[in-house]
Amino acid sequence: MVQILLVEDDQTIAKNLMMLLRSEGFSVTHAASRSEASKILTAQKFDLALVDISLPDGNGFTVCTEIKAEQKIPVIFLTASADESSVVTGLNMGADDYVTKPFRPRELLARIKNALRKSGQAQAAFEINGLYVDSTSGIVRKNGSEVFLSALEYRLLLVFVNNPKIILSRERLLDELWDAAGEFVNDNTLTVYIKRLREKIEENPTKPEIILTVRGIGYRLGGHHA
Repeated sequence: MVQILLVEDDQTIAKNLMMLLRSEGFSVTHAASRSEASKILTAQKFDLALVDISLPDGNGFTVCTEIKAEQKIPVIFLTASADESSVVTGLNMGADDYVTKPFRPRELLARIKNALRKSGQAQAAFEINGLYVDSTSGIVRKNGSEVFLSALEYRLLLVFVNNPKIILSRERLLDELWDAAGEFVNDNTLTVYIKRLREKIEENPTKPEIILTVRGIGYRLGGHHA
């Protein structure tokens, strides 16, 4: 799963951004300040960073410099200022792109995916047992025919696709779905969504080969995937 660091002090913006990004299959870690971002960077690796320029204990330019020195990943600035000097300063410090607030969600997602492609971090397409998932276009096909999934079904599928070698606990899946839905998702709801997803993507839902049950733990992605 693509790991994104979000450095943003506005809690409302941060919450909405995390919901948006997680609904697209990204894993997001939030830092509300420069110092918090620094601590997180020492303990975790990321694929891309979204950084607000204005922070309560410094600025995003410092965070960008630190990220580039530590992890050399794409950095996209989020800024309320569209003046040329701020943009030029950010780009000169190594930022890969910038987005002016208030931003359009689809445009931000497109810029993130473009930065990931350029850096070689993105896996746009995934195929397993005749199931084809293109996370760039959001298209899912089974044996060549398009499969239409609900937003939560698609989100659930992306979690499996982005974690092909990991056993996913029910608790982990519940957290992912809750974030994407913006509402409470209980254990029974998860069971229903697993069942619905299997009915749409498996050759035989009663004998699944794509989403496998690991008894007592959770689920994992099966089959041969590319």
